[in-house]
Amino acid sequence: MKIFEITETDDIEASVKFFRDATEQPPIEVLKTQYQVAEHPVFDLRNRPDRKVLKEDGSFERWDAVNRLGLPIQKKIVGASVAFLFGNPVKLSCQTRNQAETQVLELVKKILYANKIDSFNRRIARDLFRATAVAEVWFAVGESSDEKHTDYGFETPYRIKVMKLSPWDGNELYPYFDKYGNMTAFCRAYRLFADKKEVAYFEVYTNEEYKLFEKTDDGWQEIESSINSIGKIPVVYAREEQSDWADVQTAIERLEHLLSNFADTNDYHGNPKIFIEGEIEGFVKKGESGAIIQGEKGAKASYLSWDHAPESIRLEIETLFRVIYSFTQTPDISFDTLKDLKQGISGVALEMLFMDAHLKVQEKREIFDEYLQRRTNILKAYIGWLKPDLKTPAAAMDIQSDITPYLIHDMDSVVRNMKSANGGKALISQRTAIEKSGLVANAEAELKQIKAEEEIKMSDR
Repeated sequence: MKIFEITETDDIEASVKFFRDATEQPPIEVLKTQYQVAEHPVFDLRNRPDRKVLKEDGSFERWDAVNRLGLPIQKKIVGASVAFLFGNPVKLSCQTRNQAETQVLELVKKILYANKIDSFNRRIARDLFRATAVAEVWFAVGESSDEKHTDYGFETPYRIKVMKLSPWDGNELYPYFDKYGNMTAFCRAYRLFADKKEVAYFEVYTNEEYKLFEKTDDGWQEIESSINSIGKIPVVYAREEQSDWADVQTAIERLEHLLSNFADTNDYHGNPKIFIEGEIEGFVKKGESGAIIQGEKGAKASYLSWDHAPESIRLEIETLFRVIYSFTQTPDISFDTLKDLKQGISGVALEMLFMDAHLKVQEKREIFDEYLQRRTNILKAYIGWLKPDLKTPAAAMDIQSDITPYLIHDMDSVVRNMKSANGGKALISQRTAIEKSGLVANAEAELKQIKAEEEIKMSDR
């Protein structure tokens, strides 16, 4: 559809308002405050003021800074989610039926590789988990008159690129869905600096056209328009209801408050204090060894010590850590935790240890399976545009994107189990074993060298 057909008006101001009213924006400033450690409430003087110190007569003397301990827990939660989801590369699979479909599949892989898609996937996931919305737009770079290249296996002056669109970077994303849930338009509002002033832009994609509007003193003006050559909105969009840490935000704030108060208490009790009972007659002079306090008969002096730190505080701190990790399905894989594993654990035990994190990956796949499928559909459309004779086979293909949750593999257990299932026989050839070892660059040459050495040993017997 055309843009003004969707808005049912050719008035630009009304059309921009129409799209903006269709989607509520995430509270990005609140999310950034929660994500950035330096912005946490524990550092806010209104929430946690410094301590006022008074003189003996009750008048003000000075402000003493209190402890403020912020923890990057939100970053850890998001980082763990990203790592378990896209720690392994996404694998493309397709049952190709002819040479044309094989060529399409290879082209999709080449385009993804050229755009460093493994790193890009992690950036997309990170922004979704912290900003609750993200999108990517695919576009062709080049002109028909440009020098041609053969990076895709055929001559073309164009290259297919991708760009991340995120509220975290200042973009406002406005997808528009029809009553059937189909995205019929996608809009982005953003700002750029030109001639030392900020200029607002609003761009709209549909399956038929693209338009770019600029905010001027006279209102919104159309400054660019083009036909959508692939017949599909070249945008992939994803959104979540809340950030990855939303359910434990209050627990994180409570934990930071507790630790900060606990640090203040430790500072107070950490300095030695002497309790004196009776009258003191004299102190040792400064600089003399053997600090002796002289007192009258019956006088007593002893250090005050904090023998029993509140057990309830320690218990609450431990409980808060456990609650935060548990309810965000984030495994505690710190050094102190892993060192207790001593000699390590089996592959099955590893899978059980990270089961909660893998369940979270399966939950995230509700979003990313659809997300990655739309991406491949867009790439197939671009391939059909780049090479028209591949348009029909590309449209008929079902390319599957397989997400494999990250896990440290216990290869020793895998090999033992497979060998046992194979009746104790060898699983792979000697050549394959050499290749898998990664110790040599040329497995074939290494195998020949091994055989030559074995022949020498046999001849010496």
